Amino acid sequence: MKQKEEIRHKSTHLQSTVPVTGKEAAASSLSPSIQGTPEVVSAAGKPRVRKSSQKACSSTMVKATPSSKPEEGSSSPKQGPSTPQAPSTSQAPPDPESPLSDALNQKMAELVQFLSAKYVTKEPITEAEMLESVLKEHKGHFPVIFRKACECMEIVFGIEVKEGDPINRSYVLVRTLDLTYDGLLSDDLGMPKTGLLILILGVIFVEGNRASEKRIWEVLKKIGVRAGRKDFIYGEPRKLITKDFVQEKYLEYRQVPNSNPPRYEFLWGPRAHSETSKMKVLQFFAKVSGTDPTSFPSWYEEALRDERERAQARVAATNDSGGKASESSSVPLGSFSCPE
Repeated sequence: MKQKEEIRHKSTHLQSTVPVTGKEAAASSLSPSIQGTPEVVSAAGKPRVRKSSQKACSSTMVKATPSSKPEEGSSSPKQGPSTPQAPSTSQAPPDPESPLSDALNQKMAELVQFLSAKYVTKEPITEAEMLESVLKEHKGHFPVIFRKACECMEIVFGIEVKEGDPINRSYVLVRTLDLTYDGLLSDDLGMPKTGLLILILGVIFVEGNRASEKRIWEVLKKIGVRAGRKDFIYGEPRKLITKDFVQEKYLEYRQVPNSNPPRYEFLWGPRAHSETSKMKVLQFFAKVSGTDPTSFPSWYEEALRDERERAQARVAATNDSGGKASESSSVPLGSFSCPE
């Protein structure tokens, strides 16, 4: 029960975590970010976000409303294909835009716990299994509970729920943003920690590509994560952030030059730059806040510059490798000798 409450608590407060800097006042709707509610996974395998559904995945999340709207004229994500339907039942399905009742919130937390366990054991999952194991008495509420559970999986654990087989309604659980690390131990103990990593990468990006250690802990405090206090999902947070994420090369943790007393800051590490991008991180937070990356002009422009630089680097690398291959294949005629 404690774990379920902790999941609900984190998913609640993660809705209001991503900070806004003075550089991007117009983007203050990212401040209460991670607000959107992904639809049930579409046939294309990607959760959709309804711009109007800036509700939380529990009733208390409704408090975390945006402090301002995106700029006029900004676009919003389009609706995808229709979502899987729950089995027919005499129960009238709830309004998907209304907050979940306490009972359904409890079921949502149970489903999140069920899904996270399936991710750890690498087992496939079907709609029938979810209904039988968790939602047997709430089949008519499956679409809204599943939708919000998908949101919480992505926010808290950094795990995306994708439809694998639309005929059998089976699903697969994958790490989001193309990251290859989830923080699980080799013996599959623990829970995925990708969500915390994504949050920190986002904070670093919006803080100008470097974030002070003080700022990171201010943000994490909002979701109940504090240095020196063991967390049931993230373990000992200071070790995870300053040691594990650093050793895995997702973060750089260094002393601020000429700081006295010493102060420290975080930057993206080489593995973060290699596996994901500023645009993917911005798209993630825009998606879950029910808006579009272009609603945040300066961040979007920076992400575009980063994409162009990446493309140019790839072209240069391809040209270099092609040139070397040509040189190695060009052998002087005099190097061959004919038998006498």
